[in-house]
This record gives sequence, C-alpha cells and structure tokens, in this order.
Amino acid sequence: MRRISRRQFLMGSGVSTGALLLPPVVPGFQQVPTFPLHKKVGESRTICPYCSCGCGLLIATDESGHIINSEGDPDHPNNRGALDPKSISVRQLSTSPHRQGKVLHRAPGASAWEEMTWEDAIPLVARRVKDTRDATFETTEDGVTVNRTNGIAFIGGAANNDEDCYIAIKLARALGLVYIEHQARI
Repeated sequence: MRRISRRQFLMGSGVSTGALLLPPVVPGFQQVPTFPLHKKVGESRTICPYCSCGCGLLIATDESGHIINSEGDPDHPNNRGALDPKSISVRQLSTSPHRQGKVLHRAPGASAWEEMTWEDAIPLVARRVKDTRDATFETTEDGVTVNRTNGIAFIGGAANNDEDCYIAIKLARALGLVYIEHQARI
C-alpha cells in the first residue's frame, strides 16, 4: 500500500473537484443551455401590495413588462431583504392566466358578463357615481351645513402608493364621502 502525502491528497482533491465542474465529453450528451428563459430588461424597487406592512421589493421585468423575479430589498428599513410567502408570489400578479385583461360588465338583471371597452366603461361608472351622489347628497342637518353623501363608500388598499392615496382621498372628499376606510383597519 502506497502512502500519499498531505500535499498529494490536496492536489488530487482539487483536480477531482475541478473535473466535476467541467462539462462532460461523452458522445451523444447534449448540455442544457444555461441562459434564462426570459431576458431581464429592468429592475426596480417597489412596495409589496399585499398587506399594509410596506415591505420593500426588488422586481425584475422582462421585455413585455411582466415580472420574472421578486426579491426582498436589503436596503429597505421595514423588511431588510426578508419576505413573507405573499410577497414572494407577487410575480403571479402579472403572469397568472386568470388575470382579467378586459373590462367585464353585467347589466342589471342579466345573468352573464359581457366585455366592454374602456371608452364605454369609464363614462358608465362616472354616470352611476354622479347619479348616486345626487340622489343621496345632504346639504344640511339640523340647520348645520354638512355637504355629504352616505350613499357611496371608499376603501383603499395596501397596493396603493402615497400618490394614489392622495388623489383618491381628494376625490372622495370632493364627492362628499363620509365612509372612507382602508384595508389595514378592517
């Protein structure tokens, strides 16, 4: 039995490990390509849209704008790179086959949904908001000016950023809404 020195053992271990990393040269063997399925186009910082904790995310998108990867933002003070399972699944927001891509409308009394264009849907929603506000608007109560409507409510969500919330609350207050709530308090 031949004894090997420590130097020979380390050299042999290094050569063996290096050989494992090389691609095999076997006839008929086809190496799997290592390129990604999607070309990463951009990476941006955002906030998780699920709960109201405000965790920071790093989102990678492909050329069509769909999310291909989400990671915790290590520089964000709320989560410092850690994510819960909901945040990790944020990719499904843009890639799910169940994502609704068209406006659907179900007329009063109808049993089926019908597709509608945005050009038709926006004026319809605006007209219904205006009609409801006009029908339920109160100007005074017991001789005190109140200028409010109890017929419409507004609920915000954690997916809204500060600018979205600012504009939404300005609209809600301008319409005279009293019932304004947020998902985090419900």
